Amino acid sequence: MRNEALIGYLLHQRPYQEKRALYYLFSQQHGVIHGIGKKGAPLFTPLQLFASGKRDLKTFSQINIAPLNAIQSPSEQKDEDAKFSEALYHESISGQHQYAALYLNEILWRLLPTEDPMPTLWQHYQNSLQQLKRPLTADELRLCLRQFETYLFNELGFALTLKHDSLDQSIESKSIYRFLPDVGLVPIVYDDDNERAVAQTIFKGSEILMMVEQGISTVTLNAWSRLHRQLTDHLLDYQPLQSRLLWQQQQRYQS
Repeated sequence: MRNEALIGYLLHQRPYQEKRALYYLFSQQHGVIHGIGKKGAPLFTPLQLFASGKRDLKTFSQINIAPLNAIQSPSEQKDEDAKFSEALYHESISGQHQYAALYLNEILWRLLPTEDPMPTLWQHYQNSLQQLKRPLTADELRLCLRQFETYLFNELGFALTLKHDSLDQSIESKSIYRFLPDVGLVPIVYDDDNERAVAQTIFKGSEILMMVEQGISTVTLNAWSRLHRQLTDHLLDYQPLQSRLLWQQQQRYQS
């Protein structure tokens, strides 16, 4: 690309020389792009810039905050409800919501391939950041994260249907299953003696049927959180997430 105009969000950055940084940009046009640019680009804010270069590492120039009309569709620009979006646009993500936004950024830059356009996921990411600018209860915050993870898993080819087990048999309400990311739901014989050891890795059939019926809701939130945690850890090859560690440290500090 040569001096191509891009719209995107900064996912991650590392120092590069004295006045520049290595940026991981989630662009609307080309997905994740790596580039070198002047230090100081903000997180969680839509950016417009120019990118040049034929290799994997681009040169970013003229990095500025994108105006609202640059990230809205024509229909949104004409919608009177967009006035509320404009108010949110100038808000920042603060408090505990920052940890959630950092988590979204980290799973994206660690899991997405480079220069693979994902405009639908990009829009869901933008919508999630807008949600994180609003006051949310603890459950609403978790719902926001679980819903975004679903969009990400779908893009990565890991859609979770949960209607059948690994043997292609219908889920039985009285059966017990273990979720294996590369296999699916595997029926098991549950032993009460090892209940504590496997509590986070097994699911009751009745629980799974409720997840299928209700989707991600406040009733099924804990089950979906356990399932998504297993799949996310698998996709990350069980390497720790820095955003998760920061969240845990913050929770311990407050307790």
